[in-house]
Amino acid sequence: MPSSADLPAATGVTVPDTKLAAEATELVRDATDDLIYHHSRRVYFFGSLQGQNRGLSVDPELLYVGAMFHDLGLNEEFRGSGRRFEVDSADEARRFLQSHGVPEDSIRRVWTAIALHTTPGIPQFMEPEVALVTAGVEYDVLGIGYADISDADRASIVSLHPRPDFKQRILRAFTEGIEAKPDTTFGNVKADVLERYVPGFKRGNFVDTILDSPWQE
Repeated sequence: MPSSADLPAATGVTVPDTKLAAEATELVRDATDDLIYHHSRRVYFFGSLQGQNRGLSVDPELLYVGAMFHDLGLNEEFRGSGRRFEVDSADEARRFLQSHGVPEDSIRRVWTAIALHTTPGIPQFMEPEVALVTAGVEYDVLGIGYADISDADRASIVSLHPRPDFKQRILRAFTEGIEAKPDTTFGNVKADVLERYVPGFKRGNFVDTILDSPWQE
């Protein structure tokens, strides 16, 4: 398994050398495919670099667990849960951290970071770990802030954790992970995915929900 030691020191980012981080890596590596594993590692590295750019002081261990677990809820075993995949991912991280005796405030930060990572406009104003999981996801998936990280650092990270045909593959993973529970996309960005890739999907509409409510006028 690649390690952070393979990254040039110039990036200034390393994976925490702790038992917790090592076991998080092992769990996610075993539970997911190459696509999600490499994406999750890139989210940690890109989020960390964006933290440096923003002058944020972050707990790297919590950021790492948040990044590594953030897409675990896309796995097949969660597709019948009826809950947003972000919540399933966050709950898995919570169980993992609780099993390691991590304090509840730290668990809350990781849970929130994962649960909100597809809800733009909020995480950036919260704790650094919450802000930077989203920043890492936005960088790797959407290219937001692309020029904030140097070409050399970006190339080093992608060399360690490649992204072949990433755009199409991650969209397919999103579709497969949430198409069985389409109602969970109401009001969030994943409705765009199902609208594009699932025939017959009709997104929920906030105005219709208000107008069709049981309240009598």
